[in-house]
Amino acid sequence: MIALPSTAAARPGHRGHVTNRSAGWWLSGLLVLCGPAASVIAQNGADVKDPSQQVQTPFAAGVLIEIPPAPKPEETNSGPFPMSELEQMHPEIAWQGEAYPEGKPHFQAASRTLARRAQSVTLRREIYCLEFSFKPLRQIFADVPAPGGQTQRKLVTYMVFRLRYRGNDLRPATERVGDADLYERIEAVSYPSKRGFPILELVNRETGRRVIDRLLPSVKEQITRREQIVVPLYNTVEIGRQKIPLSRDPEAPGVWGLATWTDVDPDIDFLSVDVFGLTNAFEIDDLGSDSQYRRKALSLNFFRPGDAVNPTEDKIRFGVPPYSNPIDQQVILDKYGLEERLDYRWIFR
Repeated sequence: MIALPSTAAARPGHRGHVTNRSAGWWLSGLLVLCGPAASVIAQNGADVKDPSQQVQTPFAAGVLIEIPPAPKPEETNSGPFPMSELEQMHPEIAWQGEAYPEGKPHFQAASRTLARRAQSVTLRREIYCLEFSFKPLRQIFADVPAPGGQTQRKLVTYMVFRLRYRGNDLRPATERVGDADLYERIEAVSYPSKRGFPILELVNRETGRRVIDRLLPSVKEQITRREQIVVPLYNTVEIGRQKIPLSRDPEAPGVWGLATWTDVDPDIDFLSVDVFGLTNAFEIDDLGSDSQYRRKALSLNFFRPGDAVNPTEDKIRFGVPPYSNPIDQQVILDKYGLEERLDYRWIFR
């Protein structure tokens, strides 16, 4: 078993234990005392809250793995970059031509002209990052829709996850000095809620093949029963329509989601799940039309110590497998593209 890092420690879901006998007496008394009031509240639709905000799905310690948000101050800006294409498309901003024989503006210093300022442009933005918690990957056989309106029995790999918004978004703080804005510090801000738009890619670390999660509404109920989920469970499209309320309570329920994959190699041993859409942070190389745009994603590493004979019984473990032999360990690290053993990391891709 791999020891999880402190940043990925799970929180216990149960607070106590009640015997069957004492629970029966307690429940009987509760029904007598609260039955009428409860029925009135249930009949009043305005007082009924979203179940995802009332009930927390409890799990044993270590079952739910929590990854805290990790926004960084340097992600609030990009550059400075030259906007070379601006002058190419609008040469008039360079103060050239018969009207400006000396190439100078009439009323502004050359350093204040658009052409000069376009030579060094810094892009600034506000960034957020959601907390991501998950249950380890599992597999199940299910009837999946196939072309022609038929169903096909397939092995489905899935992950149950939870999103929570903890606030503390980062943005550049503006200070006005004279007629210029200075950005010398970063401030933290929070909002009543955020939305998450997760896209989960399953990566085969041996072949490099990537599989994007597939929407399987017919399988969701089967997985919900197996995982004993008592709150609404949304697929990766539905969850984008749900507001994730701000909460710093460690027991906050959050919003729960489900990602499913099919046609995953049954012999896969080393794999990762890259989660996009938890943050709006990104990287770019320049401002050209062919510039590379890379989104920040959470990369979770897994391994499966089993075979393809009975895949639903194999445990897909979180982390990178440890080896006592340094040579063997390096071979495994190379498969994950790592220099050291990491259960997870934030990447730009």
